[in-house]
Amino acid sequence: MDTPYRRGTLQEGEPVVFLDRKEREYLARLEPSRPISIRGGKIAAVEIIGQQEGCVVRSSVNEPFLVFRPSLPQLIPNLPRSAQVIYPKDIGPILIWADLFPGARVVEAGIGAGALSMALLRAVGGDGRLFSYEIREDFAELAQKNVVRYFGPAPNWTVKIGDIAVALAETDIDRMILDLPEPWPLIDTAWRALRPGGILLCYLPTVLQVKSLVDALREDNRFACIETSESLMRFWHFKGLSARPQHRMVAHTGFITSARRLADNQKDIPRAP
Repeated sequence: MDTPYRRGTLQEGEPVVFLDRKEREYLARLEPSRPISIRGGKIAAVEIIGQQEGCVVRSSVNEPFLVFRPSLPQLIPNLPRSAQVIYPKDIGPILIWADLFPGARVVEAGIGAGALSMALLRAVGGDGRLFSYEIREDFAELAQKNVVRYFGPAPNWTVKIGDIAVALAETDIDRMILDLPEPWPLIDTAWRALRPGGILLCYLPTVLQVKSLVDALREDNRFACIETSESLMRFWHFKGLSARPQHRMVAHTGFITSARRLADNQKDIPRAP
């Protein structure tokens, strides 16, 4: 693929998502040499290549499936992974609260399966840069494979193996996003890497971790606009005259804490008593 954003008919090598009668999702790639195995049947990729999105195909056991290019909410939960991904309900707020924009220079640490990396690459566009740090080489390799297979070429993406606390080399960064269990020792590192006004955003699963981070940010006194939130998402079920919330909801997954870097050598910072 020459671009991660394709229009027109489905092409060889593209990722697709299959939806069955119950709207269950199955992620695959259109490789003519390899039939797609799905729910006890097989589908030849050549039957799909050249078709429009939203077409219906049948497997060898005559089960019908809708076929689309996967949206991010469809892609992310279905990515191959060896670590937990950041789910779409959190990725959306992360992009907003980090104030991502085309052309931004972004550092992230803790890339896992590459789900957030794909969203960041889409947000910064071809003129932006993404520098991703991962301490585990196997996680970094899987993330890179996922991006190549399901996003496409990303020449503006640099993956570095190592601890960001000692390996970070970038400066004049617009945004820093940390998916790490203990980000508070990196506050000075973040301050040195971010430009004045740049945003530090941390994703943490527990409130005790958030408390340690917020206390450290306030004690450091070189960041402002410190905010923490979580997102809850509840889908609804509609069938006939029945309209009700689904019995299961995507409740707590993590906390998002953001803060803005102050200019150098600031004093007399207004703070709440």
